Amino acid sequence: MIISLENISKFYNGNQVLKNVALTVEDNDRIGLIGINGCGKSTLLKIITGQEDPETQPEPNIARIALTKGATIGFLEQNSGLDRGNTIIDEMRSVFSELLEISERLRELEMLMTESSEHGGHSETAAEYAHKTAYFEANDGYLINVNITKVLNGMGFPPETYDRVISTLSGGEKTRLALAKLLLENPKLLILDEPTNHLDFTTIMWLEDYLQSYKGALLIVSHDRYFLDKLTTSICEIERGVLKRYKGNYSAFAVQKQADVIRQLKEYETQQEEIAKLQEFVDKNLVRASTSNMAKSRIKKLEAMEIIEKPVLYEKSAKIKFEYDLTPPIDLLTVKNIDVSVGGGTDRKVLVDSLSFEVKRGEKLGVIGSNGIGKSTLLKIIQRKLPCSHGTIEWTKNVKISYFDQENAQLDPCKTVMDEIHSRYRTMSDREIRSLLGCVRLVGENVFKQVGVISGGERAKLCFAIMMLERGNVLILDEPTNHLDIDTKEVLEQALCEFDGTIIFVSHDRYLLNKLATRIIEITENSVESYNGGFDDYIAVKREKDAAQQQFHEREKQEKAKQLAEEKSVKAYRTKEQRAADAKKRSRIKELENEIARLEGEMEIIQQELADPDVCSDYQLMQEKCAAFENMKKLCSDYEEEWLVLSEEL
Repeated sequence: MIISLENISKFYNGNQVLKNVALTVEDNDRIGLIGINGCGKSTLLKIITGQEDPETQPEPNIARIALTKGATIGFLEQNSGLDRGNTIIDEMRSVFSELLEISERLRELEMLMTESSEHGGHSETAAEYAHKTAYFEANDGYLINVNITKVLNGMGFPPETYDRVISTLSGGEKTRLALAKLLLENPKLLILDEPTNHLDFTTIMWLEDYLQSYKGALLIVSHDRYFLDKLTTSICEIERGVLKRYKGNYSAFAVQKQADVIRQLKEYETQQEEIAKLQEFVDKNLVRASTSNMAKSRIKKLEAMEIIEKPVLYEKSAKIKFEYDLTPPIDLLTVKNIDVSVGGGTDRKVLVDSLSFEVKRGEKLGVIGSNGIGKSTLLKIIQRKLPCSHGTIEWTKNVKISYFDQENAQLDPCKTVMDEIHSRYRTMSDREIRSLLGCVRLVGENVFKQVGVISGGERAKLCFAIMMLERGNVLILDEPTNHLDIDTKEVLEQALCEFDGTIIFVSHDRYLLNKLATRIIEITENSVESYNGGFDDYIAVKREKDAAQQQFHEREKQEKAKQLAEEKSVKAYRTKEQRAADAKKRSRIKELENEIARLEGEMEIIQQELADPDVCSDYQLMQEKCAAFENMKKLCSDYEEEWLVLSEEL
């Protein structure tokens, strides 16, 4: 066990966000923590990490938090806490400051030991050297640079970026760097809050592979259901302040949760019927003397009854439905040799020089590519909201586009939510508008707030409401699931899957790409590749291509090896003297290898003896051992140099 929590409760502004939460994290747990926005996930993480305290409660509900001695907790938050004045490499090396100091001390001790072997020596120096060497090796001190390079490269920081100062990085780059630092710290419990934000597909998949082999426990808060499916073995959901744990990954949770909702709804309806019958009996019989006692017993039964709450999903699911009036021809869109660029004049930067693709009616086309490749720009170009310097864009007739902009630029931040729709559809009554907003779960006072002050998720819901009114037969969507909680994502996905028009969408949501896309196009600087099917199909084809390319390189390698062998066989026809000289060299190489192995074994024995307190206390013996070690080390070095020369000659 790493940490155990019991009876954790928390209030904010009079509202209870956590109710007697219990959670135990074992050594190798892989836990996904989910729940709607504001349900208490961040609060629970802050309590686990000691940033906040739970409520004080009387017996027997006293809050208890037990952390195993020596267990470390690492927490990735959106505010990274990096040293802005450091370079990338210095910040990463700061994780290993203790080991780096030991490394410096070992170099000093080696110098002292060299001097002591010449001038009499000192046992304490050798003892300290042996102790620190053992600690350094046990904590992978020799792999510091290897581990730093591996993690930085995986998180999208190649060697040429290592000298960049952190203050010059973008917000997304700082988040990635903070995650890289946390991975290098290797805490016993790694807590990640939305770790896939600001990551492209390549980095996310590298992170998944890295975390699958992580030796500690994971506690992950994420709206990325594909990420949760890959990594988690249990899901903890916070709902109405109560935490419930489910076995399996997110997909397994979704099935269990649906079954729970159906069961709870039946129990709720059955209990409501029973309550109604009991209450009816009480109302009719309480005042009658002959039946008063029976009515009072019914009242006691009602008071003792544990009330079953109505399932949240049953109450609060959004209702999104996209429909259209006109049906366009089959060949919907043809794009030929267009360029994708940003900026203008001397600041113009070409992202993709020549891009071509076609879209058929009814297709669900997912557009993917690395960050900054121009995916969002492409969506605007094909709508002619931005220009392209060459190529053609041809839409067929009867096309009506409804566009979701991830920046919500089409909304007026100064208007209220109600006015935003009123200004577009003046004939709609307030009641009709509120009914529409209720379908996307924009209710209560939120409908009278200015668009600029509501949350990103609420602005997205407003856009979906407007799109429902637009009745477009082509939906163009730029990151539609950003800012949405998981429940709303799933409602949106269902609506998009049921829509029989055409969808062209950019998304980093692999779960959405897998469920919705009938075809995926991947944009790179040099080409556009098309893949039939969803994200899993795309990955399968990519892996086949990578395997085929690897096999090609392997065959090339074998051909070169074969050619080299043939060249060597040609060179094998040499004089008798040359062959005898080579045989002598090979014999000497074998002798050197045996000698090097023998010396390394004896040196290891001496190192162990130097750590022995009896040897350390005998100054004369200590001096002899150190001198013997240095002589062996020099002889071993000479043998290795001779071995290298002979090997190169052969």
